[in-house]
Amino acid sequence: MKVRSSFVCQQCGYESPQWYGKCPQCGEWNSLVETVKEAPNTKFQASNKFKIPNTKPQKLSEVRHIEKNRLKSGFGEFDRVMGGGIVPGSVTLLAGDPGIGKSTLLLHVLAKTGGLYVSGEESAEQIKLRAKRLGIEGNNISILAETNVEGVVESINQLSVFSYQLSDQGLPVISRSDKPKTDQQISENRKPRTDNRLVIIDSIQTLYSEDLTGMAGTVGQIRHCTELLLGLAKSKGIPMIIIGHVTKEGEIAGPKVLEHMVDTVLYLEGERFADARILRTLKNRFGAIEEVGIFEMAEKGLKEIANPSEIFLKDRVQNVSGSVVTVIMEGTRPMLVEIQALVVPSQLAVPRRVGNGIEYNRLQLLVAILQKRLNVPLGTFDVFVNVSGGLKIEEPAADLAVALAILSSFKNKPLNGKTAAFGEVGLLGEVRSIASEERRAKEARRIGFTQILSPARVRNLKSAADLLG
Repeated sequence: MKVRSSFVCQQCGYESPQWYGKCPQCGEWNSLVETVKEAPNTKFQASNKFKIPNTKPQKLSEVRHIEKNRLKSGFGEFDRVMGGGIVPGSVTLLAGDPGIGKSTLLLHVLAKTGGLYVSGEESAEQIKLRAKRLGIEGNNISILAETNVEGVVESINQLSVFSYQLSDQGLPVISRSDKPKTDQQISENRKPRTDNRLVIIDSIQTLYSEDLTGMAGTVGQIRHCTELLLGLAKSKGIPMIIIGHVTKEGEIAGPKVLEHMVDTVLYLEGERFADARILRTLKNRFGAIEEVGIFEMAEKGLKEIANPSEIFLKDRVQNVSGSVVTVIMEGTRPMLVEIQALVVPSQLAVPRRVGNGIEYNRLQLLVAILQKRLNVPLGTFDVFVNVSGGLKIEEPAADLAVALAILSSFKNKPLNGKTAAFGEVGLLGEVRSIASEERRAKEARRIGFTQILSPARVRNLKSAADLLG
């Protein structure tokens, strides 16, 4: 077998026959490391290591429908985000800030479904301590502390045959066979199947392959390890959830191709020191995107929130200036959150504009509209805006509430405690229509708000501001 030497970038995986001080692809300095290869094309072999047996074309009408075989986690909010359950053979990427509850969430899910937990960050004893704190016995959970991806793949292949049948509630009834497998059983096991239990990988940044010389967590290692796990999941119908780290900018660490390779991308967010956690769908080949699940971090781990509006409004103080309730859409559900604003005289030459939970440029725009259209002299005042509960609002539907909260704090006059406001504010001061207005208003009335300021009622910011006097 011919031996050849090449230089591989440890950041982006770029391969070159000669050494460069600066990687031509990603621009990183001193990142190319010499690699000696004996195989003619290890990447090609890796991508073809697990082949799906049936490679003949099929008519779409004849393809087996697996919707009914979705694996229910027993967590209604998690299944909602996944589009109704976990699809056999699917690979899901779950990302989030450190300590936000990714491992805790998946340990809860695994306690319901049963399966294998592969940890490269914790020992089996440490996972046992966390499971005990969460009240999880773990009789149906296997633990593997391993960072070598070839070892992980081999361990999954050598696991005893696990199968499940769905109960009337859609939950799995686990059965296990420890009997020696015959050649026919081994052959059957290699075929695509939907009776394999869930596999959790914690995390992809800790895995490494012996085929590459780079350290675990480098772009090349992440991509190569994901290829191996993806091939295994697809060929054997094993549902798999991979935990991913995030950068300090909040982006998923690793190559962007990682998000393209997997079937579903989830993001768990929330303030580490707040109770609320929101699980968002950024990509889902088997369900709707922009769907969310709401959880609360409690002493026994994460629990579902059936009525999220009550969580975000439970500590609200009424009849105080600078507080306005708005209705936002998280996925397909409306939620009520409190917008708080504080306007104080500035001690600086350039007054500060600070927004927590809303986009900074959006805050600047609303301050400018208040100054121009309502003649509010904010040029010498600091403006602080906060979204309660650690939520992040990206839609413009909260514009009206933010503007009213700023105006309320500036005038030191509270808005009626039973008032909810939503609507996009244009540069001319008009209140523009938004999506799902009726659903937002209905949810606000259900919670007990009697005065609804929406685009259907107020046509411009001035008419809404008149309510403050």
